[in-house]
Amino acid sequence: MERRNTKLYLQNCYILKENERLRKNLQVLNRENQALLSELKQNLTKSSATSSRNPNIPDLNTPPAPTMSPSGSKHSSHKWDMRLNGDLS
Repeated sequence: MERRNTKLYLQNCYILKENERLRKNLQVLNRENQALLSELKQNLTKSSATSSRNPNIPDLNTPPAPTMSPSGSKHSSHKWDMRLNGDLS
């Protein structure tokens, strides 16, 4: 019985040590994540200020406008739009 208790005690110590190691890694990753998020927010703020001053930079979040074909019918110039509309398999 005492041998089993010793074995369980040692396993418990190992688990506690591993838990502490993982907690430290979590803290490092969390700080890194916060720094990257802050950097991203700064870049987005700078980017939005720059794009409002320079209208030649397209907004990639807006879909492209459909173009007119020579026959006068509207069609999309992108395969993704055609797939979404069911025009392309």
